[in-house]
Amino acid sequence: MSFYAIIVDFLLVPGKRAEFRHLVDRNARASSRNEAGCRHFDVLESKAEADRVLLYEVYDDEAAFDAHVGSAHYREFERASAPLVSNKSVIRCNLVCEGRLAGN
Repeated sequence: MSFYAIIVDFLLVPGKRAEFRHLVDRNARASSRNEAGCRHFDVLESKAEADRVLLYEVYDDEAAFDAHVGSAHYREFERASAPLVSNKSVIRCNLVCEGRLAGN
């Protein structure tokens, strides 16, 4: 089975990482805890760039991701974090090999 994965790259307004992390961590936990189709949601900080945060998310399928985007906690995250972000890019992927699982 091929899952649906998202990589989101945020370039933050300088000095806003702590505030952004509070919001994005809350969103990641809510997604993992409350969305049946969310299999994985990681928040990553760049070691080289203090104002860069990335997300790695895995969903059962694109419909599960669409449900995530429609959730109240996601809409609140988008609203609250918008002033903290100077640039955002999204890469949509098919997860074709999950290396941590035996047999893949």
